[in-house]
Amino acid sequence: MPMEDNPNPLPFPRIGLSQGDFNGISYELMLKAFSDARMFETLTPVLYGQSKAFSYYKKNFGMESPNYSLTRDARQAWDKKFNIINIVENELKIEPGVPSSLSAEMSVLSMKRAADDLRNGIIDALVMAPDSPLVAQSNRDFLLSFHKDSDPLQILVNGQMRIALATSDMPLRAAIDQIDVPYLVGKLTTLSQALKTDFDISSPKIAVMGINPHSGSKPMGDDEKVVKAIADAQDNGLFAFGPFSASQLFTAGWWKKYDAVLALHYEQGVFPMKFLSSDGYAYYWAGLPVVCSAPLHGPAYDIANQNKALPDSYRKAVFLAADVVCHRREQ
Repeated sequence: MPMEDNPNPLPFPRIGLSQGDFNGISYELMLKAFSDARMFETLTPVLYGQSKAFSYYKKNFGMESPNYSLTRDARQAWDKKFNIINIVENELKIEPGVPSSLSAEMSVLSMKRAADDLRNGIIDALVMAPDSPLVAQSNRDFLLSFHKDSDPLQILVNGQMRIALATSDMPLRAAIDQIDVPYLVGKLTTLSQALKTDFDISSPKIAVMGINPHSGSKPMGDDEKVVKAIADAQDNGLFAFGPFSASQLFTAGWWKKYDAVLALHYEQGVFPMKFLSSDGYAYYWAGLPVVCSAPLHGPAYDIANQNKALPDSYRKAVFLAADVVCHRREQ
């Protein structure tokens, strides 16, 4: 419903956008996503980047929209417009397809400006654009450094499923060593609470994956601690079930019976999310007092500036951030 038709309107969620690596596909994703005027019907975007880079790629792709408005303060951002805060005023060398020290420096500066506004409540959420792996990790660490008392949990989301990652993108042996009963109970607790507050699911049901083959029929070894964690979570009032093997959940379609899946290591969750997604996929950090999301892919230097990038996952990340903000407002 448009704001003017609502007798008691809440302001549109103000969504900050980091620029990512401007030599990759980040600006192409933003241009394509926000060329659809419907993007402005429920949220207000604010890019912490460079208007000259925005204009450069817009001209290269021959795009007439979106137009942008410059602002120095996200609190003064215009609704129904694409807003840009110039993080530097000088001319920058753009080299599509070539990661550079300059593009990395500007990505970090963009992230710091946006994260600072997020922490101070000036923007309602932050969407991170694709970056090179090292810069992306640095930017994530910077964001999480403000919330060391929180228990962040990465949740992957597409149009149908939610898969949480109990561990980050680390070697498999390190992930298994990190998992113990209290750790898993904590992740299940964070996931259950996120499903309630961020997705408005009153009694969420969670499927927990196992570690070893056939974990659903005959748990063994490391799966015994998974079984114990599920039992402890149930004793705490959580609706957790399993452990399940990947073939049970995803080949047989059992995941559809649950509101979310808890994967125990990175590839175990990322592969089915990507394989079963047709309309883009993104992730956000549950368990934080702030809302931060991102598309689940990199800067794609190999197709930069070629008008080949698909904006589906970036658009999903933007809407995911806005939806979580709105659900939290309703609590």
